[in-house]
Amino acid sequence: MFNRLVRYSLGLALGLGLATAGAAVPASREQVTLTFAPVVKQAAPAVVNIYTRKVVHSEAPALFNDPFFRQFFGDQGLGRDQVQNSLGSGVIVRGTGVVITNSHVAGDADQINVVLNDRREFPAKLIGKDQRSDLAVLQLQGVTENLPALELAESDALEVGDLVLAIGNPFGVGQTVTSGIVSALARTSVGVSDFRSFIQTDAAINPGNSGGALITSDGRLVGINTAIYSGNGGSVGIGFAIPSNMVRTVLASILKEGRAVRAWLGASGKSITADLAKSLSLPRPSGVVIDRVVATSPAGKAGLGVGDIVRSVNGHEVNDVEELRYLFATMPVGGKAQVETSRNGTVRTLSVALEPPPDVPARKLTQLTGRQPFAGAAVANFNPALAEEMGLDFQDPGVIVLNVVPGSPGSSVGLRPGDRVVSVNDVPVNTVDDLVRLTAQPLAVWTAAIGRDGKVYTFRVGG
Repeated sequence: MFNRLVRYSLGLALGLGLATAGAAVPASREQVTLTFAPVVKQAAPAVVNIYTRKVVHSEAPALFNDPFFRQFFGDQGLGRDQVQNSLGSGVIVRGTGVVITNSHVAGDADQINVVLNDRREFPAKLIGKDQRSDLAVLQLQGVTENLPALELAESDALEVGDLVLAIGNPFGVGQTVTSGIVSALARTSVGVSDFRSFIQTDAAINPGNSGGALITSDGRLVGINTAIYSGNGGSVGIGFAIPSNMVRTVLASILKEGRAVRAWLGASGKSITADLAKSLSLPRPSGVVIDRVVATSPAGKAGLGVGDIVRSVNGHEVNDVEELRYLFATMPVGGKAQVETSRNGTVRTLSVALEPPPDVPARKLTQLTGRQPFAGAAVANFNPALAEEMGLDFQDPGVIVLNVVPGSPGSSVGLRPGDRVVSVNDVPVNTVDDLVRLTAQPLAVWTAAIGRDGKVYTFRVGG
């Protein structure tokens, strides 16, 4: 009945009337009444409000630690604990109380409370989060009954123009439902996560809607609302949602492993532009031309080579690099992916194993100290698993900087997270042990080479 009501009402709303082939005069009041009420009644109980609390300690200026100032200001100048509160939305996806939301909603909160549509409140535990996809999984505590949950739809089946509803808690006013259509698919220019293939909708999404549900006209979850394009903080009809296929993969992985584990391709390339398509004699700019393949990776073992053009994965057309990364990120580990490639007019289909990136060689996380320019930097042996966690392309093993203590010698020479240590005093650095050995003794003069953004920079300290 609901689908019939929507068809009649849309026909009237679009002014198609009797001019539409096969149209009929509505025979009852119900047939001219457009309402999403049945769908909302079905879906709304599974959409929740999320409140987080975090205590942040702010340090007082150093002068307030001086006994002279203490006699005037007492403890008023000491550091204080401040409570940061935030709110967002989430969706129950398992009747046992499993909730999916945005990673930036869960954050690193000390306390998470979830309020259901019927006003019941539950404390929640963070099972795991994946900042790269901006998704997090919570488990409600003290659940003694089967809660309403939303079924995940197949987001690849969406089409531009499909009706969708957004449900969430905008501005903390309470649960709100807005309607719209799918404005675009596979939006890759939205830089709010590492995997960019968003559903764009004109259903109103505002602050507080993050983590809420984007549902289809039959009440299934097709996306998690995550971002808006806005000049004033409010909705201007351009909102973005993480597709349910990404949600499904991350959810299953976190529930099983406690973290997101994705399939590793082991190859990288660049999107084919109009100019590149012309130089390659392609009919249109589509696909990804491979420029780097790790020989021991699934791509390398399957026979993918430099110069190959990736055209589709499991039948899904690949338009650019972001879409290629997204397709592999949404496929569960295990089994194989069918990758269609071409080179010089010859089309091949490669069977690529869906395997997690290996955590080899061992990372050997090390905090460097001493009187040397790398002191204050935390470093590790670079491997494919670490590259995946950091959102970097793996090329070759080496030593990578994970973080740098502010004010340390490493910070003073300009080290940044993601830098590769190439050499110290003209001696190549291949492992953390190499770096520790080469910096063990103080020297009057230091020279070092650092790899960053595809370039190598050399700095000199002392002398």
